Amino acid sequence: MQFKSLTNIESSFKQMRLFLIIFISLTFCLSVYIVYTAFSFAKKSREKIYVLDHGKSLMLALSQDIKQNRPVEARDHVKRFHELFFTLSPDQKAIDYNINQALNLCDESARNEYANLKEAGYFMNLIAGNVSQEIRIDSVQTNFNDYPYTAKCYATQTIIRSTSETQRSLISQCQLRDVIRSDNNPHGFLMEKWRVLENRDLKVISR
Repeated sequence: MQFKSLTNIESSFKQMRLFLIIFISLTFCLSVYIVYTAFSFAKKSREKIYVLDHGKSLMLALSQDIKQNRPVEARDHVKRFHELFFTLSPDQKAIDYNINQALNLCDESARNEYANLKEAGYFMNLIAGNVSQEIRIDSVQTNFNDYPYTAKCYATQTIIRSTSETQRSLISQCQLRDVIRSDNNPHGFLMEKWRVLENRDLKVISR
């Protein structure tokens, strides 16, 4: 009788242990499901942006993965640098402002090019001759297969004098490195080893 009682106790203990294991397993699975659902909901919420339409109603917009937009940002970064560096007016303050803004986007290779132009009297000649310089970016090609990334810029320069306009072909290339975004560098890129491959006259138009 005592042996039978011990057997019943052992059987009951095994059943309780089995129920406890099943309960813990179900609780664990439920916890995993809740955590997964919460993360999925948070991820979907981050992909949704509500934009105020003229102060009247909210419009739903979808955000994109930042990596998907990096090539676009890289092309705009290179374009912005060239627009600042090569858009010049016969005004020293305007020249200094544009060049300083451009130098925030590139390493010492741009600073060295600026120093060479300054030493050659290029900017003084612009001011003395009331010459303006403009640039049109035709295209920017980027390669994101390897890091640091590479970029090549194709542009057309226009040098405007009182009697003529000279159009020049400009081709340059550089490497791009990821850096921290800032007000002076909103795209978070730094151009490195920038150099001009071609800068030749295309045509001269009389004014």
